[in-house]
This record gives sequence, structure tokens and C-alpha cells, in this order.
Amino acid sequence: MGVTDNELSKLDRVLAEQREYIAKREKGYREQALKLFPWVCGRCSREFNRANLRELTVHHRDHNHDNNPPDGSNWELLCLYCHDEEHAKFENLVRYGSILESKPEPATYKPFADLKDIMKDK
Repeated sequence: MGVTDNELSKLDRVLAEQREYIAKREKGYREQALKLFPWVCGRCSREFNRANLRELTVHHRDHNHDNNPPDGSNWELLCLYCHDEEHAKFENLVRYGSILESKPEPATYKPFADLKDIMKDK
């Protein structure tokens, strides 16, 4: 049982509308953020200019791309690498929970505790 031409046409239209909506929304807040903030990654402090500006992204701090206050309080500029890392951390938080819930026990083994005594014997 395959997809009819009518269903495919409708799907194509919906996907095109979604891509257009996302592009329009991104253009609005990206332009605003680039006017508000210096062109520097908020994590690694890498500086950007017109030649490499496409590598600087607008990150939504609350991960809600529809929350775009005009003062930019939900945005930070991040390079592609830091942006990917930030989203990976968020996905891990959602998937595995807070890392504060399960703190690992501190290490108690002291491999060099007897080193002074061992060195005296030689």
C-alpha cells in the first residue's frame, strides 16, 4: 500500500510551509541577536567577523525557539561547536536526569601514600 500523489503533494506542501516558517522565524531573531550582542561565542570566546559569521548561532537558553523577547534575554550567541555541545548536554539531562541526583563517591585510594617509606628503604 503506497502513498498517493495527493497525500505526497499535501506532505510536500506542509513540509515546505514548515521550512518557510522556521526560516522566517530564525531570520528575525538571528538578525536581532547579531545587532544586540558582540560577535563572540558565549562559551569559548571565539570572535567572528563577516567572513565566518555563518558559524555563529543563536542559542535559546530555555530551548524554546518561540520564546524570543526583544531584549534578547533568552538568547546567547554560540559557535557551531559550543551550540552542539549545549544541545547534547540538554538531551542528556532530559534522557538521564540531573547529574546532581547521583553524585559519584569521592575516590579514597591513595596510590602514593607509602611512597616516602618505600623511598627510605632504598
